[in-house]
Amino acid sequence: MSTTEAEIERVRELVAAIPPGSVATYGDIAAAAGLSTPRTVGWIMRTDAADLPWHRVLRANGTPAPHLAHRQLAELAAEGCPVTDGRVDLRRARHRFPD
Repeated sequence: MSTTEAEIERVRELVAAIPPGSVATYGDIAAAAGLSTPRTVGWIMRTDAADLPWHRVLRANGTPAPHLAHRQLAELAAEGCPVTDGRVDLRRARHRFPD
């Protein structure tokens, strides 16, 4: 099953709604968008997120993708996001999407 334009736009809206200093996981966004897997969010972020606050999207354990870690964590820290030992404290920084 392919990803629809509506699903792509919904993911983009959700990522754009994450405020500075907060983060969401791929799974959080997938759940809020009604997608069956966080991998779809990852694919959308890889292909269509240049104009979005991509640095606010993390893996489920609060870590960034290894190839972006330094840049992503620096941007998050600059926004006041709690970063310790290469990981964001999800309990303090996780954005909750409205139902």
